[in-house]
Amino acid sequence: MNLPIVDSVEPQRPTATLPSSPAKTIALIGNPNVGKTSLFNRLTNLLAKTSNFAGTTIERRVGSLRFSRSAGTPPQPQIRVVDLPGVYSLDGTTLEETVTREYLDGVRSDAKIPLPDALVVVVDATNLQRSLFISRQALELGKPTIVAVNLHDVAARRGIEIDCEGLSRELGCPVVAVSARSGTGIEQLESLVLDATGESAATATVPECSSCSACPYAQGHQWAASVAAGNSRRRFVASAEWTDRLDRWMTNPWLGPVAFVAVMLFLFSLVFWLAQYPMEWLDGGFGGLAEVVGGVLPEGDLQSLVTDGVIAGLGGVLVFLPQIMILFFVLTLLEDSGYLSRAVVVVDRWMRRVGLPGQAFVPLLTAHACAIPAIMSTRTIADRRDRLVSIMVIPLMTCSARLPVYTMIAAMLFPQQALYAGLMFAGAYFLGMIAAFLMALVFKWSILPGQPAPLILDLPPYRMPSLVNALRTAWDRGWAFIRDAGTIILLISLAIWALSTYPKPSEDQLLSQMAAVQASESAVTLSSDADIDRLRSQLQQEHSALGRIGKVVQPVFAPLGFDWKTSVGVMASFAAREVVVSTLSILYGMGEDPGDEEIASLHTRLRTATTADGVRVFDTATSVALLVFFVLAMQCLPTQAVTKKETGSWKWAAFQFGYMSVLAYVGAFAARHLILALGIA
Repeated sequence: MNLPIVDSVEPQRPTATLPSSPAKTIALIGNPNVGKTSLFNRLTNLLAKTSNFAGTTIERRVGSLRFSRSAGTPPQPQIRVVDLPGVYSLDGTTLEETVTREYLDGVRSDAKIPLPDALVVVVDATNLQRSLFISRQALELGKPTIVAVNLHDVAARRGIEIDCEGLSRELGCPVVAVSARSGTGIEQLESLVLDATGESAATATVPECSSCSACPYAQGHQWAASVAAGNSRRRFVASAEWTDRLDRWMTNPWLGPVAFVAVMLFLFSLVFWLAQYPMEWLDGGFGGLAEVVGGVLPEGDLQSLVTDGVIAGLGGVLVFLPQIMILFFVLTLLEDSGYLSRAVVVVDRWMRRVGLPGQAFVPLLTAHACAIPAIMSTRTIADRRDRLVSIMVIPLMTCSARLPVYTMIAAMLFPQQALYAGLMFAGAYFLGMIAAFLMALVFKWSILPGQPAPLILDLPPYRMPSLVNALRTAWDRGWAFIRDAGTIILLISLAIWALSTYPKPSEDQLLSQMAAVQASESAVTLSSDADIDRLRSQLQQEHSALGRIGKVVQPVFAPLGFDWKTSVGVMASFAAREVVVSTLSILYGMGEDPGDEEIASLHTRLRTATTADGVRVFDTATSVALLVFFVLAMQCLPTQAVTKKETGSWKWAAFQFGYMSVLAYVGAFAARHLILALGIA
């Protein structure tokens, strides 16, 4: 019997009228890696907004359905599309499943995103059995439901045929074959969505399950397997020889790690090479803006506030936006291609040896974006010991907040050398990973003994990654970075400027201090008015509230080679890591002539910064020490709050802060003195 894939099948029902309300809402549900987000992007034309469910870090995307019909059709109603997180069931065993189920039940609905009027369940045509389990759970909610069989073009190339008509009869709801990548079947899906959100839309009927009465978890999967087997068949078996051969290389115990390191090195070198041009444009743009504003405003505190506080503070951070967006763009391509799942297999062998469970890899990978959702995602780890170990080491992974700091240091050490900067960048990532593994091993031998649970992983097939999805992810991460820079970082930058400006010394105090500096044995000859102005500015900063604070804490950081300005930046960064960039940009930029071209480049100011006796502030040893400190230190108060919440005690949060601070200090001290011992300038 020939079972062709048909475009769409809909049970007989009265023709639905257009929605009378101004807006209806549909929700997309599906497993991870079924192309749900790609379908969302296709339906909304990327005109969407990403936000978190209230009180969580679980993301949802919301957009408006952009109909692809011809211009001659009547005006279409406004329909919201909500892209829910990918889940394997609605049982609530993970945070994502709980949040998704609560939203569908109306517990988490709000005025902006109300309860969905209809559901679209996205299933994978290449793995129908696994995808159908959540379809049954969605049908049990009693809402108008559509099943979209995605990747049907990929399934056809593999010899898989899906009987959508048979599926529609067994499921009791419309079934449509679509390809989110090519756009096939999208118009049919839009038509079904119109009917499902109409006034006379029929609610879904729960399909009968002959294997049991209550349909528990195991029997639900048996039902899904039976339905999939009865409505799909293989015309031929597509050869997977090339994928198997590739996996033998990518997951090999010895070649796999080499391939992983090579991919990461290529990634970071590419990031620096591509980002250097837009970074130069942004750097020059902020410098030009400071010059223009400085020329318009009269000299004084207002000019300093705008140029040194606002422009220097924001510009010092936003200049790194291209690297962050390019990094997440490439990481998304790797994830969509299926490679990162292979990296899980490679890394799992090493993780288990140090006492980390394989289930911790996804939280550890998530931590490269932010440690907060990564720590919360450890709820999927059942064993408390495994979960505690994972929570304790997750903040050691490089999050996006560290990227501006890494980039700043790379620019100081390797200006115009993308390859070396990429190697340093990758080295910082690997240092964080190695530190996480070593600390997990220490915990295994000491306070958290035991063996981790084994890894069970469903490897997705190799696929051509979606450029559209990667661009969307890069935009979302970039916008989140801009939003943070426009709020918290701006406020902190203004506070840093005020503390570094006031109180001001009197003219007599300045003249006395300048004379004392000139009389000292290590005095530098003041050969020009610019030198005198620079010394005056330095003495004014040291007299300010921030200068006095810096003088107090500087002896603590002196063994690491940090001057008082860097010490202030480090202390301020304990609230948020990236604040150190804006802090240094302000402290090392104040006192510069707004018309000076050097104001355009934070990197140049830091590379050429000197102490009162002419010694470079950021030599190689100090720069490396600063890098190691920021790789290892706990500098994020919200992460500490989440650790307390997830462990149920401030004891673990305090322990996490304490051991990471000691680790960062000792690591930075060792790195500095190693560089000095090697005689590297």
